[in-house]
Amino acid sequence: MFAGSAQSPEPPLWFGLVLRQAGGQSLIFSGMTDIRLLVLDIDGTIAGKSNDVTDSVKAAIAAAQQQGVQVAIATGRMYRSAARFHQAVQSPLPLMSYQGALIKDPVSGKVYRHTPLSRQHTLALLAELAALEAAERLSIHLYIDDQLHVREILTDTRDYAARSGIEPIPVGNLTTYLQQQSAIETTKLLALSPDPAVITELLSRFKQRYTPAELYLTQSVATFFEATHPLSNKGAAVQYLAEELLGLTSDQVMTVGDNFNDYEMICYAGVGVAMGDAPAGVQAIADWVAPSVEKDGVVSAIEQFIL
Repeated sequence: MFAGSAQSPEPPLWFGLVLRQAGGQSLIFSGMTDIRLLVLDIDGTIAGKSNDVTDSVKAAIAAAQQQGVQVAIATGRMYRSAARFHQAVQSPLPLMSYQGALIKDPVSGKVYRHTPLSRQHTLALLAELAALEAAERLSIHLYIDDQLHVREILTDTRDYAARSGIEPIPVGNLTTYLQQQSAIETTKLLALSPDPAVITELLSRFKQRYTPAELYLTQSVATFFEATHPLSNKGAAVQYLAEELLGLTSDQVMTVGDNFNDYEMICYAGVGVAMGDAPAGVQAIADWVAPSVEKDGVVSAIEQFIL
């Protein structure tokens, strides 16, 4: 089905027995699948250590598209950082960035939805993170107008910027910066710490303090704490794309991701796939667990459910 392999007949729109991991138990189910939308995460899913999409993954995605399946990207990355991946998979659909806080068409420039953090919550989070930042236990990134704003450029920021392909803007005290410009809208707040235990503690503490109706709190890797508007999660974004823009139902959607920020979209989809590197809590709610990103697990997932 890919370059160099014999062409096989188009498979019927059904699949056989599939393992579903739910609450630590393995369930067997079978049923129809008529996937019309494939939504892919970037980091840890279609891009591994190389920070690029491999030729094998590109070929599998192209094969899915040839069968009439539309392909979209949903990522925690900045829009400008994710655009090259959107182009690499040749998606004609809007790009879902910042966990879905910004849904924008790279071709027309049309913004379908932008749900920034409230000013109140942004300032409250900065105040509560200030002590850890002062002790240099974490650094804070604010995403404003698709630009990365930081207090100062530290090693963590340099590494992050290098992988993202963006230039951070040092503005000094972030609270003062926001207070001086009342029109600023913060799309996402990210706190980075070299110590995963700091991130775990922050998530636990803030999830007790803020309800899901106030803030969406998640992590895309063990060293990231991320906060967005409560409607800004990948599940809500994929639902908007599928149902509002494409007229599809959830059972016509397949999603693939590798971390907790993919949790909602994996739950939403008729076929939700977790990568082999995903934390146990993410694998547990997936319909299928693919091989790791370095083994091109997305190719296996596409072959399993679409090709």
